[in-house]
Amino acid sequence: MTLFELHELIENGENGKVEFKRKFSTAEKIAKEMIAFANTKGGVILFGIDDDRSVVGVESEKGEIELIDLAAKFYCSPEIEYETQILHIYRRDVVAINIPESKNKPHRLVENPSIKDEKSSRVYIRIKDKSVLASKETVNVLKKSHPDAPPLILMLGDKEKFLLDYLTKHERITLKYFRTLLNLSERRASRILVNLVRAELIRQVKMEKEDYYTLS
Repeated sequence: MTLFELHELIENGENGKVEFKRKFSTAEKIAKEMIAFANTKGGVILFGIDDDRSVVGVESEKGEIELIDLAAKFYCSPEIEYETQILHIYRRDVVAINIPESKNKPHRLVENPSIKDEKSSRVYIRIKDKSVLASKETVNVLKKSHPDAPPLILMLGDKEKFLLDYLTKHERITLKYFRTLLNLSERRASRILVNLVRAELIRQVKMEKEDYYTLS
């Protein structure tokens, strides 16, 4: 990253691919942000930048880079790949970590590194300028997708055709309402939605409270 690119990131503010951190906190909190970017479309975390876009700098690059490494290796499961860069701006040092979109989704937050329990661990994704807890359906989509995967080709049954027909007449549908319309179990309804998302016939819109689905 060049200084010009850093200036642009700061000027544009936080968004779906950029997060500002005034200072380093805990390895767990750093891991949460790294996981959200890796599970979504990738992004950059800038340490030493305040929420109001002011450059405050970091105190100790070495100690803080060690904390990032600790977060990636022990608080992210599986471990997250990233690149670190130290940039000097306005006589202050800013640490930038670039996290690419992962090919090994979903990454989970390990709250206790001595006990890696997948059932109790949490999956985070990036929505606009926030890292939020992923829904069950989103986790299922992440399990079966990566950026280089080709679209899934599947045979459409009556239930899939009903859903696609419904979405041609209505703007959106939620998992809960889809279940109600066809009297399906949550597992069956979720599987249909996930497969249609993977086949790129419908699109999942991730929200903090409840996801919904539209035609692609």
